Amino acid sequence: MASPSDHKANIIDGKAIAQTIRNEIAAEVHQLSQKHGKVPGLAVVIVGNRKDSQSYVNMKRKACAEVGIKSFDIDLPDQVSEAELIAKVDELNANPDVHGILVQLPLPKHINEEKVLTEISIEKDVDGFHPLNIGKLAMKGRDPLFLPCTPKGCLELLSRSGITVKGKKAVVVGRSNIVGLPVSLLLLKADATVTIVHSHSQDPEKVIREADIIIAAAGQAMMVKGSWIKPGAAVIDVGTNAIDDPSKKSGYRLVGDVHYQEACKVAGWITPVPGGVGPMTVAMLLKNTLDGAKRVIEH
Repeated sequence: MASPSDHKANIIDGKAIAQTIRNEIAAEVHQLSQKHGKVPGLAVVIVGNRKDSQSYVNMKRKACAEVGIKSFDIDLPDQVSEAELIAKVDELNANPDVHGILVQLPLPKHINEEKVLTEISIEKDVDGFHPLNIGKLAMKGRDPLFLPCTPKGCLELLSRSGITVKGKKAVVVGRSNIVGLPVSLLLLKADATVTIVHSHSQDPEKVIREADIIIAAAGQAMMVKGSWIKPGAAVIDVGTNAIDDPSKKSGYRLVGDVHYQEACKVAGWITPVPGGVGPMTVAMLLKNTLDGAKRVIEH
């Protein structure tokens, strides 16, 4: 009989699952174009030239091209005023060919993020960050027009891996507006028993150890150790943290919020970093854009 140390978690291949979803989206975009002569349009707005933001934006624009979504590229200088940015958003709100508007965060310090995000028409809020969309997500029996992409991707990974959420104990590590909070609301909607662990939680290890499902989104490299994980649990690792690695040409490598090597020996399922949640976020953005377009084009 194999000893427990030989245990290997099922690795959830986010890249492969995201590709399947992108193929499904491409087929639907093609149908829309054939039937109505229109394709979904996504406006991607970036302010300034933060390297990480630019690489995210390029990835999103490339993904659009791959599935036949028209991408509207709005590149604004760092010094752009809040009023100019809002005027740009209003212009996109009014453009019937744009079905989704995405403003890449973070914005420069002199711009009020909340003001800009609230300005995006709720019908085009493909990031799902408008307070009305988040508010509906938080209420029983209400459905937001769009779900935030990363949380939606996390649940999609669970469902496409055949992992039941209903009645399970889920622990979310982190409470950001972008991942921790909305993913906990989604799990609640899916009938899980949800606990959120954050920087002020006492004994996070004890809480995490009870979880059937762990969503790690704290932004702390390898914080969740193998010994913190209940045998057989499903682990979705949202973290992307750069740590020094002299053996790499770049001088660093990316790791998640979970200690992957240790976790593999205990967990039932786990997502790798990179190649887990990341590709799903982009796939869900495309899906949201398609859904937004369908609401307009098919009615």
